[in-house]
Amino acid sequence: MLVIALVDRSGSGLWAAVSVLYFTYVSHFSVAQVGTLAAVSGAIGIAGAPLGGRLADRFPLTRVLIALQLVRAIASFGLLTTHAYVPLIALSALGSLGDRAANILTKLYAARVAGPDRVRYQAVTRTAANAGWALGGLAAAAALTVGTTTVYSWLLTGDAVSFVAVALLTLRCGEPSSPTRTVATSDDPAPTTPATTPWRDRAYLAYVATDTVLFLDDAVFKVGLPLAIAHSPTAPHGLAPLLMVLNNVMVVLLQVPVARYGTTTAAARALLLPLSAMFALGGAAMALAANGPATTVTPFLVAAAVSFTLAEMLHATVSWELSLALAPDHAQGAYLGVHGLAQSTQRSVGPLAVTAALGTGPVGWTAFGAGIAVTCLIQHRLVRSRLRTTALSVPPVTVSEH
Repeated sequence: MLVIALVDRSGSGLWAAVSVLYFTYVSHFSVAQVGTLAAVSGAIGIAGAPLGGRLADRFPLTRVLIALQLVRAIASFGLLTTHAYVPLIALSALGSLGDRAANILTKLYAARVAGPDRVRYQAVTRTAANAGWALGGLAAAAALTVGTTTVYSWLLTGDAVSFVAVALLTLRCGEPSSPTRTVATSDDPAPTTPATTPWRDRAYLAYVATDTVLFLDDAVFKVGLPLAIAHSPTAPHGLAPLLMVLNNVMVVLLQVPVARYGTTTAAARALLLPLSAMFALGGAAMALAANGPATTVTPFLVAAAVSFTLAEMLHATVSWELSLALAPDHAQGAYLGVHGLAQSTQRSVGPLAVTAALGTGPVGWTAFGAGIAVTCLIQHRLVRSRLRTTALSVPPVTVSEH
């Protein structure tokens, strides 16, 4: 799965770096049209997480993953066949749906294969994925120096081919055991599992709601920091891509070491406290960077990037463990699918939140960081109450570092 994560995200990095440029300069859409396309496809993609989770509880996980990768490939290849607006929206939405579903199933695969070592497994996988993003982005940047329409098409083709390659690689992966799928003999009836739906589990839905807020670090890097730099009279504009590189390098180097501190449910819950501090510090640094000369603005922006990156890594560790620990064994796919809505929803509301913080200056950024910090504390208390009444999906086992 590590090679799969690297190949998958290398292809995605090629397209993510140029998608807006492609629709602008190749398809000749306006800013409003590009924004609408992204918003509609992202909204439809939200359904991918619960859909993928449900399918994984009913069918072999690797087969579903292969099907989803082929769907993503078809969507990417399809983008090359037309410049008509409505078909491109439909194809982009199909790709977004497959992407969100595949993300959830990859996480579920890690949980089933790694068992109590799932947090470390996810950390290593995420490191490979971030390395892939960086490779894809660098390749796209190098290709764009040519600046022709053909180059954009080749980058999109590379993205589509990567999904085909991932589907072929997944064929070689063994099917992990599943608590919801067992083989019955001809003499014995097929076993049944109790009907459980996360949509009626108010405690889990409350956890997902708080986790949606904790995913806002993503919007900071994609929207908040670039806009803050672009609208600052003193910050160097070249700082924006450098902060993205800093984010990727930190994740590649530190995600696995950070994950060692969240290998049990209790340890993961405890990380919500330093996570709260990182969000508060990140918001304060952005507030301090809102005014002042370049000699002070730049260091504060770097400090904000470091704080939010540390928050990103801590939250990833916490989320990997708690999203599964709070779910019953026989419905892990369905529960993870609902949890996937947190990240998908954040992609829609996150840009609004960070632009509101930017528009209100230092007070807005301070409130932004403080608000997420308080949400961390709410989740810390919420999870404690939940664990008192719900059996854990995996017993707390400390991972050996031999």
